[in-house]
Amino acid sequence: MPDRRLERLERELMLVARCSVLTPRERKGQATEGQDSPAQPNTGPAVLKEPAPDRCTDEPCAVPTRLDRSGYLLLSRLDAEGAMSIGQLADAFQLDVSTVNRQTGALLRAGLVERIPDPAGGLARKLRITPQGADRMAAERTCRQTDLSRLLESWPSDEVARLEDVLTRFNREVERQEGRAWPRESGEA
Repeated sequence: MPDRRLERLERELMLVARCSVLTPRERKGQATEGQDSPAQPNTGPAVLKEPAPDRCTDEPCAVPTRLDRSGYLLLSRLDAEGAMSIGQLADAFQLDVSTVNRQTGALLRAGLVERIPDPAGGLARKLRITPQGADRMAAERTCRQTDLSRLLESWPSDEVARLEDVLTRFNREVERQEGRAWPRESGEA
């Protein structure tokens, strides 16, 4: 029988993955762009979502449409690493190429990424974040940080720092075991 502490830890990590503070979700009566609803026709790619009301004030985030989890992760990786092929992205996220192709297709249609020839002269075309994509990602990141700030506003600063340290250590151990480091900004050791 597994250790109770590991059972609780696994459950908490699962709950983090469903966290709507960091990942916008469709709410009752709000359709995701690109999906039909009685109130809204199909208008665009499913990678964009209607803004959820702010958790503290019930005000929507200032971003007109929020990026979904896959769009945000893909744009973040392209922003951090530069142009990548579909195969490289699939490998980085340990996903099937067809899944990444579908997800990046939505980003392409939204004008958030573009296909370019391989800068190194290879045969595979690469995907690069567009200026519009960089702006959308920056706005989404600001919105997520604002939501996170509100969520943690009652926490002492030393506990917020401890949470950051523990999550960083956990993520780096995952990266080490998988052999897939996430590119980090200079100064982040």
